[in-house]
Amino acid sequence: MIRLTRLGGQSLYVNSELIEFMEATPDTIIVMMSGKRVIVMEQTAEVVKRIVEYRRRTVLVDAS
Repeated sequence: MIRLTRLGGQSLYVNSELIEFMEATPDTIIVMMSGKRVIVMEQTAEVVKRIVEYRRRTVLVDAS
């Protein structure tokens, strides 16, 4: 899971495996596989960076 910030400043954790797609309009809208939409403060590039970092950590843990 990755930590993100809602527009109101509250933190939330998102299961990156369940993200269907993201839009930058200019807010970042994350659309989940369930159809739920989450608007976050982070830019799309930052969300992608956090997903990549998370997956690197989990792959390294699984490989140990």
